[in-house]
Amino acid sequence: MSKDSNLFDIKLFKRLIGYVLIYKSTFIFVAISAVLISIFSTLTPYLIKIAVDDYLALGKYDEFIYLICFMLLNLLLTVIFMFLFSYYANLLGQNVVFDLRVKLFKHILNFKMGYFDKSSVGRLVTRAVNDMETIASIFSQGLFMIVADLLQMFLVIIIMLVISWKLSLSVFFVLPFILFATRKFQKSMKVAFNEVRAEVANLNSFVQERITGMKIVQIFNREKIEYDNFIEINKKHKKAWLKTVWYNSIFFPIAELSTSVTVGLIVWYGGLNSILEDSDITLGIIFLFIQLSQMLFRPLRQIADKFNTLQMGMVAANRVFKILDTESKILNSGNLSYDSFFGNIKFNNITFSYNEGADVLKDISFNVNKGEKIAIVGATGSGKTTIINLLTRFYQTTQGSIEIDDININNMDLNSLRSNIALVLQDDFLFADSLLNNITIWDKTISFDNVVKAAKKIGIHDFIMSLPNGYNYNVKERGVMISQGQRQLISFLRAYLKNPSILILDEATSSIDSNSEELIQSAILKITENKTSIIIAHRLSTILNSDRILVMDSGKLVEHGSHLELINKKEGYYKNLYEIQFKSSEIKPVQLQS
Repeated sequence: MSKDSNLFDIKLFKRLIGYVLIYKSTFIFVAISAVLISIFSTLTPYLIKIAVDDYLALGKYDEFIYLICFMLLNLLLTVIFMFLFSYYANLLGQNVVFDLRVKLFKHILNFKMGYFDKSSVGRLVTRAVNDMETIASIFSQGLFMIVADLLQMFLVIIIMLVISWKLSLSVFFVLPFILFATRKFQKSMKVAFNEVRAEVANLNSFVQERITGMKIVQIFNREKIEYDNFIEINKKHKKAWLKTVWYNSIFFPIAELSTSVTVGLIVWYGGLNSILEDSDITLGIIFLFIQLSQMLFRPLRQIADKFNTLQMGMVAANRVFKILDTESKILNSGNLSYDSFFGNIKFNNITFSYNEGADVLKDISFNVNKGEKIAIVGATGSGKTTIINLLTRFYQTTQGSIEIDDININNMDLNSLRSNIALVLQDDFLFADSLLNNITIWDKTISFDNVVKAAKKIGIHDFIMSLPNGYNYNVKERGVMISQGQRQLISFLRAYLKNPSILILDEATSSIDSNSEELIQSAILKITENKTSIIIAHRLSTILNSDRILVMDSGKLVEHGSHLELINKKEGYYKNLYEIQFKSSEIKPVQLQS
């Protein structure tokens, strides 16, 4: 039998229970409450049997009041423990989900960039949000309710056998049929719910990607195509859910029919025997068995429904644990920490590939001295950004070594390494929050006065104050409320405040408008002052203000030197690149004003 067809994954369940046992006292209280609810619920029909046979049939109306009071007390206790059971079962579920969600998010935070390159954001969101709530339902609606129902069924069977084994046979005659139907139902529903969770993830992923890329959808007139694609995905989602509806539609009428047949058998057999003088079946016993049969079969129907909830939770837990079991993070095995770097960088014979057999960098070696500004140029796909990815350890070097101040970066604590490097990207990310929080990244040690002082120094204070609410202006998701050039300026300020030993600009000026050009070039000169800087550039103005230029082609370092040295090199790669890409947009270099 395949793993997916197994009714219950015991190993997975034990792992999940490990998170429950952290809250041992709550778990024990919920379990005790489930036991007491079963006892109180089963006691109610037995008290009715006593009321009919021992009081009403014998005309003991004066003493009947005591039994009524006891029944009311039993009812009150049932209600109280049902309330406590419901509250603490849900509390336990939410505590478990809280711990799991925190652990999952922490795990995701440490993944390599390569993992996100290959994983859908929509699927990760589904795991962290939808699947977590489904896991919570295991405890609030599934596991403990099933245990309580099973215990109640056990007590009902014992009471039936003790009171009348003959009448019990009328009930047990139907029981195998409903047990068989329940088992088939559970097996079918597990397969169906696996399909449902897969289609939910597909739907979330599709919607997330299309909303994020709405500009592309609209500019290429793909509204109709994406609408049709969504309908197809939604149909698959509906089909998966309808399969569960179909199984429910078959099972529950069968369960209801079984209950009705059982009641008929009890009334027929019990009624015939109650008229016999030597029969031990009384009217109260018939009432009792009718109620007990309801209490026996109703939990069976509910268990099937609750088992659905349990199965969905287990499927969700399996998906979450698969992510938790994924080992895709840069090993932080280094133990060397530094408050700051001197700033010398050395690449030693670096060869690297994202996919085996396709080298992106090929035996790259170069040095960057403290305070030096290095520009890296080359055609798209030449390996420029990969150099940055390796220096920041977003990806792990596979051949060769990278050193900062003669120390291999693999021997450095990862947090220490990155805290001394600031990175400004071509399309830098802003969170849906205020400008101030995006500038400080919620670092409470950075005062507002220091933010304002830094903004004035690199020349963007006036721009910020021109916005509504100034530094408290909410830029919304991905910073859509301000322009690309303005987002770049905020990124420069963020990097400047970090005061790094090493500054990296990864094509940070490639998509700015001409109005922002001078302001951004001035900001670059300010933030790179006395900093070891590596700049991947497409604009000549940025290149000309560099001390040295590294020229990349197809993963190889083909040339290096100053602009004048390279431009005067006959048949040089940089000279050709300059003629094609830079010369038409030549701008006078911006001079840093003291």
